[in-house]
Amino acid sequence: MITINNLDELDQFANVLVRHLKPGDVILLNGDLGAGKTTLTQFIGKHLGVKRNINSPTFNIIKSYRGSHLKLHHMDCYRLEDSDEDLGFEEYFQDEGITVIEWSQFIYDLLPEERLIINIDTVNETQRTIELNGIGTHYLNVKEEVESEFITD
Repeated sequence: MITINNLDELDQFANVLVRHLKPGDVILLNGDLGAGKTTLTQFIGKHLGVKRNINSPTFNIIKSYRGSHLKLHHMDCYRLEDSDEDLGFEEYFQDEGITVIEWSQFIYDLLPEERLIINIDTVNETQRTIELNGIGTHYLNVKEEVESEFITD
C-alpha cells in the first residue's frame, strides 16, 4: 500500500510508474468519484510527453493523445454500465500505446487477461492510498518495481 499525501506525490508516483511501462500496457484505475483517477491519468500523460490537456472522456468514452514516445488511450467506461456496445476496445488493447481505463468493471468481459490494477482510496481531502495488483508476469514486475521505488515520507 502506498500513501499519497498531495498532488506532488501523485505526480511522482505517475513518473515512477511510467518508467516501468512498455508499449501495449493496460492500466485499470479503480476508485470512487473524486478519488483522483483522472488526475493520475493526467500525470501519466505528462510523463509520457503528452502536451494536450487531458480531461475525462466521460461523454466520448475514449480519447487518444500522442506522447513524445507512446500514445495514451484514456477510457472512461462509466456510461457503459448495462450497455452491450462494442466500441472496438480490443483494437486499443492491441495497440502500441498505453491504455488507462476508468470504471473498467463495466467492460470487464472485454479486458485483456494481463493488466495492472490500481485501486485508489480516499483517506481525506488531500490524502489517498494506492494499491497495485498485477495480473501477469510483466505487471507483477511493474508492481514490485514501483512499490520498491516509490517511498513516501
